[in-house]
Amino acid sequence: MSAIITITNQKGGVGKTTTSSALMDGLQSRGARVLGVDLDPQGSLGFCLGLDIENCATVYDVLKGTAGIHDVIMKSDCGDILPSNILLSAAELEFNRPGREFLLKNALAEVEEEYDYIIIDTPPALNVLTVNAYVAADGLVIPMAPEILSLLGVSQIRETIDTVRRCYNSRLRVLGIVLNKFNQRFTLNREVLDMAEQIAKQLDTSVFQSRIRSGVAVAEAPAHGESVLSYAPDSKVARDFRLLINEIARMYDPTYPNS
Repeated sequence: MSAIITITNQKGGVGKTTTSSALMDGLQSRGARVLGVDLDPQGSLGFCLGLDIENCATVYDVLKGTAGIHDVIMKSDCGDILPSNILLSAAELEFNRPGREFLLKNALAEVEEEYDYIIIDTPPALNVLTVNAYVAADGLVIPMAPEILSLLGVSQIRETIDTVRRCYNSRLRVLGIVLNKFNQRFTLNREVLDMAEQIAKQLDTSVFQSRIRSGVAVAEAPAHGESVLSYAPDSKVARDFRLLINEIARMYDPTYPNS
């Protein structure tokens, strides 16, 4: 059975796609079978990993029932990807039938035994797509930037998590909050860390020990169709992400090795 991990924060620009692609790449490089699911209508995950997302079937076709999931999954250097594009923006209006919260879960049931990890990248919103990602997942990773608006986005997620646990997926847990673009020298960063730890307690979780520092490689990697791990493996950002991958993977396998 796959570990299904959703990367979520309703605030944009906090590093969800960067985190998703890094997790995919890092886990696959250590021998895991990995599927990335792009639930963002912007299609950032597939685009950043070099896919032509405008000329292919996507997760939208799978959720509509007009294409089989095996026919839509594409290959990338970081693992398999269920891509997305702007057509998915119609989901909120179009997917309105009873049981719409389970569309993704039902689709992934066909392939989850083929993968060790399924990583779901979500849109910067709390909508039907985000709820589908929560219903399908067993764990949430919440990236945030060290700024007040990002912190507010994290605090607002709690109500959605509670609703999903109560109504659709009682096994859902928050694996942790990960701080991106972090600089320990800045007072605001340290203050946001303290507040993030308080919010983490309310979510019955913690802030990951691995803090992801800023680096130019994060902005450059998508232009080359790579994750930051493969584009700049010796960068400080890549080193930080490898430590984060260790933390997450050990939650599912305590014997997971360091790297």
